Amino acid sequence: MADLQKQFGNIDIYLFDQILRARIVPGMRILDAGCGEGRNLVYFLQESFEVFGIDQDPQCISEVRHLASHLGHGLPPSNFQVGRVEAVPHPDAFFDLVISNAVLHFAEDERQFVAMVAGMWRVLKSGGVLFGRLASSIGMERQVKRVKGRRFLLPDGSERFLVDEPMLEKLTRQLGAEMIDPIKTTIVQNQRCMTTWVIRKL
Repeated sequence: MADLQKQFGNIDIYLFDQILRARIVPGMRILDAGCGEGRNLVYFLQESFEVFGIDQDPQCISEVRHLASHLGHGLPPSNFQVGRVEAVPHPDAFFDLVISNAVLHFAEDERQFVAMVAGMWRVLKSGGVLFGRLASSIGMERQVKRVKGRRFLLPDGSERFLVDEPMLEKLTRQLGAEMIDPIKTTIVQNQRCMTTWVIRKL
């Protein structure tokens, strides 16, 4: 168990599932958009991946740079930058995989949400994958209370921008993307719902 913890850290279980199914393989160039302190990057930093990260919080970037210096096989600190998901500081079609884990539901409104998705989509190569995990109303439609637009108050007391299945399906079509997994939602004991959205750029 300790060996697994050392190898994978506190990786999101649904991201781990993508690794197990060989959708994420060594040699890929990866961006964690909203990387926090790097909880999803431990495995990638130790293997043959070219890893990048952005986050709005300078302290988080400091922490992930420290993590990378110990695990990242010489990755430069400049791979990890303070930045916003709407304005990813990288060229078009640069990444094989973009990870967005527990980030999109912090959008203030639908306009910002779409801008965040567009920012990540722009830097994906053709054939690249966007892995999204975000709060939704799926399965808890009666327990969430609308604040404004798509922002809702959840039973756990937090306020989030919530998507639903039709919105994700429509956005997938608008992007000209392929959904490579069905939309999967976990209901966390009547407190909140977390949905996994995995799409490929055609």
